[in-house]
Amino acid sequence: MGTAPTQCPSGITANFHAKFDNRIEFSRFSFPSTLNISKLNCHPNSKGLVDRICSLPDIDDLFWEKVPTPILDMVENPIHLKNLTIKELKLLADDIRSELSSIMSKTQRSFKASLAAVELTVALHYVFHAPVDKILWDAGEQTYAHKILTGRRFLMPTLRKKGGLSGFTSRTESEYDPFGAGHGCNSISAGLGMAVARDIKGKRERVVTVINNSTTMAGQVYEAMSNAGYLDSNLVVILNDSRHSLHPKIEEGPKTSINALSSTLSRLQSSKSFRKFREVAKGVTKRIGRGMHELAAKVDEYARGMMGPLGSTLFEELGLYYIGPVDGHNIEDLICVLQEVASLDSMGPVLIHVITEENQGSEDDQKRETAEKQQEGLSLNGSSSFSYGDRCRTYSDCLVEALVMEAEKDKDIVVVHAGMEMDPSLRLFQERFSDRFFNVGMAEQHAVTFSAGLSCGGLKPFCIIPSAFLQRAYDQVVHDVDRQSIPVRFVIASAGLVGSDGPLQCGAFDVTFMSCLPNMIVMAPSDEEELMDMVATAAKIDDRPVCFRYPRGALVRTDYPMCGGSALEQIGKGKVLVEGKDVALLGYGAMVQNCFKAQALLSKLGIDVTVADARFCKPLDIKLLRQLCNNHAILITVEEGSVGGFGSHVAQFIALDGQLDGRLKWRPIVLPDNYIEHASPKEQLALAGLTGHHIAATALSLLGRTREALLLMC
Repeated sequence: MGTAPTQCPSGITANFHAKFDNRIEFSRFSFPSTLNISKLNCHPNSKGLVDRICSLPDIDDLFWEKVPTPILDMVENPIHLKNLTIKELKLLADDIRSELSSIMSKTQRSFKASLAAVELTVALHYVFHAPVDKILWDAGEQTYAHKILTGRRFLMPTLRKKGGLSGFTSRTESEYDPFGAGHGCNSISAGLGMAVARDIKGKRERVVTVINNSTTMAGQVYEAMSNAGYLDSNLVVILNDSRHSLHPKIEEGPKTSINALSSTLSRLQSSKSFRKFREVAKGVTKRIGRGMHELAAKVDEYARGMMGPLGSTLFEELGLYYIGPVDGHNIEDLICVLQEVASLDSMGPVLIHVITEENQGSEDDQKRETAEKQQEGLSLNGSSSFSYGDRCRTYSDCLVEALVMEAEKDKDIVVVHAGMEMDPSLRLFQERFSDRFFNVGMAEQHAVTFSAGLSCGGLKPFCIIPSAFLQRAYDQVVHDVDRQSIPVRFVIASAGLVGSDGPLQCGAFDVTFMSCLPNMIVMAPSDEEELMDMVATAAKIDDRPVCFRYPRGALVRTDYPMCGGSALEQIGKGKVLVEGKDVALLGYGAMVQNCFKAQALLSKLGIDVTVADARFCKPLDIKLLRQLCNNHAILITVEEGSVGGFGSHVAQFIALDGQLDGRLKWRPIVLPDNYIEHASPKEQLALAGLTGHHIAATALSLLGRTREALLLMC
């Protein structure tokens, strides 16, 4: 035995302990005894993967103490599934679930959705021929088994880490990812586009899209389905139904049953003979006349709706041929249905309803996922934190406490929440005011206009949406709220950098796109006390819309008082926190804390620094800005947002006010004009140039002390 370096694509080198004939010996496995090693199967043209994935983890980390996975060890890419028997495919699914559980215990990351979709993933790759056939996913959380089967198994421990695998599908990461999994609900639209392009170009590849329960809350899904039904291109849509509902009472009701009869019906629905019979029947009725054709189509849809579960006729009405329900953990049934569908040359759009159980994974998975994001957020601004029960208190906790206190005083206050998942903190409000809390799921557009309607009805809605998801509803924000000056209170969660969720859920743009609206009040708290004050302030604004943002992560202070907020004395008024004479640091939102860090560093070098908290981007505190410009030679604005936000508004004012015509030097510090990939929050802040050291170095450079600035960054 010896150690042989293996050179993988993308310049990745890993040391494998193996025989020098390039065969790894698995003496503890009964099957197989040896395994040929080939290159890691990555996209040959994936430059992004080369840039981002720097090295494989140590081989000892890859094979930590875990259950052996002999079948999975044979599979390097999907083509290796083709010769496996049904029994071996079932064992492969067990191996993948074991592998995911091992990685989950090692990394403390949640793989719940992927654990539920293991058999479905195996069946998809067994039947279809990716990457020629296109398999698209709506949600990244379902795709970890897909990543394992498509050459990325050894990189799974790097998931969501700097330089490692993305937590979502990525076109730059693998040729097996034909489209990026965004916030959900995009796969049918993208898949339909690929299917139509295929038809125009005369190609024959299959296009498969996988959606889930959360996805079905979004309107884009139904827009895409309706268009797919009209265009009638061959497209397979798989609804991975894990039986989740936004409403607990509904979950307690009857569930779609999976039994021998439903399995038989699903096979019948997908069979060639049944489909051909339908096509012949349609052809005959078309020749008889349009009226008879439409009548026959309706009879067919409703007859099949009687066989299928409640709601199946919805998909038929949209033009998709419904098959199901299918047991998502029965590989034999899945393969049978998928093979029948894949074998049809002309089928139009098909929806296969697959039932899966997320309790196939760990029962503590959701707690782990929540704790992971809360723990990750601790270092977003490098602040201290303190315990809140079994976890650290977060900005979300503070927000909800403030909302509860305001709601107790004002019966008109209601909360509307939209997004992929609800923060656990919001359950406190939901429990206290169940009739004043509305969770609409992944339906951000509806949430905004619904809030506008609530406001028109005399209520005071707080519309809570994560920054990245508010982007979906911008048209509604403009036309249904701001243009009509309707007082909706937008609470923008997960603002700024979000760590391992990377650019997909990064809240980089909300300050920019909200502050350009004529009637919108735009503000951001620097700490939890100001957050509570802004909740109280927003509750009192009743003549126009208002928004405020807060970051993901733990609170700044350890002596946080458990009391309600007080409305700010004046809209558009900032404050000076520390007075100096050399440099003025004007922070917006959470970046005020990093301005304090820069001030501490600069004071050690004999530089007198003013730190001011802008609090408002719109309206700006003109008096404060003039004071800072007149009393300092250097003004630096700092924000955790994109170009075009707070700094741009400051620049607009001081330029028109003539402040840049004299001795003043002004510099904005914003997020860079690129997407920052997934990493720890601390690493992301460093990549963005938003740490206290970066701010201090900028000041030193403007003072002509370049050498000290460089030393500060070493």
